[in-house]
Amino acid sequence: MDQEKIADEVDAALEAADVMMRVAARSVSEVEDIVTSPQLRVLVMVATRGPQTLGGVAAELGVHASNATRTCEKLVRLGLVARTEDPDDRRFVRVTLTPEGSALVQRVIGHRRAALAEVLAEMEPGERNTAVASFRAFATAAGDLPSADGRFTLLLPGAAAGM
Repeated sequence: MDQEKIADEVDAALEAADVMMRVAARSVSEVEDIVTSPQLRVLVMVATRGPQTLGGVAAELGVHASNATRTCEKLVRLGLVARTEDPDDRRFVRVTLTPEGSALVQRVIGHRRAALAEVLAEMEPGERNTAVASFRAFATAAGDLPSADGRFTLLLPGAAAGM
């Protein structure tokens, strides 16, 4: 494949990614009066991966365990996560989403879904079908790339059907 064609294809992918990143950033800004970006990352991580230990939170955020503990403590005080003993090892503390924390994550993801639905609705049906097929092919080709930053998660497990 010639370099000009590859560059054009990459530019097209980056244009679409830019729109999706702006959608994600807007949804983050909608809750920044409630939680910080690291706190939102914790909430999304727990929503997508289930209960987490404080060590797991620290590793995901790339911070010292004491910073993860402070971040989670703030989320506990906000009523967005609950701390419980790990049933397998009482030396560890796990954080789980509260109904309020789950609702906040759903609000962020719901905003993203609605914003993308608006963009797709602007397309002609044939273009939309082509775009959807292309999105699926792109995601399949990418495989299971790890998400190091939950702030930009667009899809929660089980959320694919409906809004």
